[in-house]
Amino acid sequence: MAEQESIEEIMKRVRRLEIRARRLARELFSGDYHSSFRGQGLDFDEFREYQAGDEVRFIDWNVTARMMTPFVRKFREERELAVILAVDISGSTEYGSHHFSKRERAAELAALLGFSARFNGDKVGLLLFAAEPLLYLPPTKGSHSVLRAVREILTTKPPDCGTSIAEAATFLLQTLKRKGLVFLISDFVDWGFERPLGALARQHDVIALPLLDPLEKSIPDVGRVALRDPETGQEVIINTSNSNTRMGMAKLSKRYREGLSSFFKKHGIDSVSVSTRDDYLASLHQLFQRRALRRR
Repeated sequence: MAEQESIEEIMKRVRRLEIRARRLARELFSGDYHSSFRGQGLDFDEFREYQAGDEVRFIDWNVTARMMTPFVRKFREERELAVILAVDISGSTEYGSHHFSKRERAAELAALLGFSARFNGDKVGLLLFAAEPLLYLPPTKGSHSVLRAVREILTTKPPDCGTSIAEAATFLLQTLKRKGLVFLISDFVDWGFERPLGALARQHDVIALPLLDPLEKSIPDVGRVALRDPETGQEVIINTSNSNTRMGMAKLSKRYREGLSSFFKKHGIDSVSVSTRDDYLASLHQLFQRRALRRR
């Protein structure tokens, strides 16, 4: 991708993404984001006199003894989160049958989530991975971290086009010392990641955002076509005019997606599928709202 475009053209795309993502983050997701994601814990705020209904366990007995009346400790939520955008840039993410490739969609999604995090005072970091972790930018504050993340997603070329979600999950398990929020953006064209990703979800708040192109769900009748695996280079010729072939491929795709959804539910991983063609904002909005309701 980077070889086909000049730096100037790439930066124009980054700026367009920035303008759209900033607007959406402010207008649509700022409140949802704030109410959906917890900080690291509670910070002491102040003492105040005990009132009916207060938690007895928050009574400070030392202050109570000095003041001769019950006082409780008040706390405020520590809002700051370490947000990691873990983005798959393997060979399969170059695919897109409509206006956007999966990687371009991932860049847009990362920009939206990154600016939502930034507007709420959170730190934003990036992990790019393919067959192995390729680039890790530790969480920092400021717009520059989000813009760099978008630029790297669009321009970084992996030396090996394969996918290893397991390697990415293991890297984050070893790297993140405090509980963080991980947005895993991938098409999940991979196997054998269940155990490390499940372990990551037990230690951190993981949200999976599977990238999906419509043609992966249903192949149209266009006669004989050559399909090439972008990660292995293997090619196969299929006859899409054969209804059994189309039906079989659709069933395999549906079965895999259902299995992925079951895995996410089993490990408490919230997820929303993101289409390369259709608008995903409403689904993402609903995810944030569900999480906010669980917090109440």
